[in-house]
Amino acid sequence: MTQGPIGIFDSGYGGLTVLKEIISELPEYDYLYLGDNARAPYGTRSFETVYQYTLECVEKLFKMNCSLVILACNTSSAKALRTIQQQDLPQMDPSKRVLGIIRPSAEIIGDYTSSGHVGILATPGTVASNSYLMEIRKFFPALKVFQEACPMWVPLVENNEHYNPGANYFVQKHMDNLLRKSSYIDVILMGCTHYPLLINKIQQFLPGGVRVLEQGRIVAKSLADYLKRHPEMDARCSKTGTCQFFTTNSGEFFEAHGASFFGQPLRARHLEL
Repeated sequence: MTQGPIGIFDSGYGGLTVLKEIISELPEYDYLYLGDNARAPYGTRSFETVYQYTLECVEKLFKMNCSLVILACNTSSAKALRTIQQQDLPQMDPSKRVLGIIRPSAEIIGDYTSSGHVGILATPGTVASNSYLMEIRKFFPALKVFQEACPMWVPLVENNEHYNPGANYFVQKHMDNLLRKSSYIDVILMGCTHYPLLINKIQQFLPGGVRVLEQGRIVAKSLADYLKRHPEMDARCSKTGTCQFFTTNSGEFFEAHGASFFGQPLRARHLEL
C-alpha cells in the first residue's frame, strides 16, 4: 500500500481558508493543494465545464499519489462531485475517495438555529444548483432555507478590495436582501470559501443574535471524523506534517495573493494538467 498526501482542490485561492483549518485540526498529515487559477472563476461556468475541469484536477491529484481528495470549492462540490463519485471513481480507482464541503455543512447547520430559519450566502452557480437546499433537506427537512447569490463578493476578495470602504455597498446590499427574505434567520452559512475574508464586513450589517458559520472549521472536524471512521483510508494518508502548493497559473502570482487566504506566506509551483 502506497501512502500519499491528502489532496485539497479549489478553482483558485478560496480553498486555502479550508486547508488552513484542516491543518489546524490535523497537523500531522501531509497535504497537496491544487488551485486551478488559470481557469478560475468556476462560479459562472456551466455544469459541464465545471465537471470537466474538476475531473481533470482530481485525476491529476490521483496521479500525484493522493488517495483522498477534498473538493474545497462549493461550485465543484455542487456541480461535479456527485458525477465524479458515482460515474468516474468506479472506473478510475474504486479504492480512492473524493469528498466535498457542502454535505458537512448541511449535516450540522440545523444544530445552530432556534428559529428554524437559516440563510446561505454563495456564488450564483452554487445557488442555482440548489445543492444546499437538497442536502439540508436530507438532514433537517423542517428547516426553512433562504439563499442569496453574491456575484461581486469573489471579485472583491480576489482583487484585494474587500478591506476598502467601497466593498461595504456590495456586502450590505446582499445582507439586506437575505434578511428581507426572512426576519427570523438566526444562522447564516458562508457557502463560499472566499467569504471568510469578508467576515468583519458581513457582521457589520447583521442584527444581534445572528450567528455566521465558516465552512473551514466545519470541514476540518468532519474530515477528522471521517478518518477515524475509515481507518483503511487513514492508513493511506502519509503523516510527516508537510504541505505543498501547486497552481495552474503563475506560482509567484499565487504566492502573492494566496497568503491572505492561508494566513501566512507560502511557496507555490506551476503545474501543467
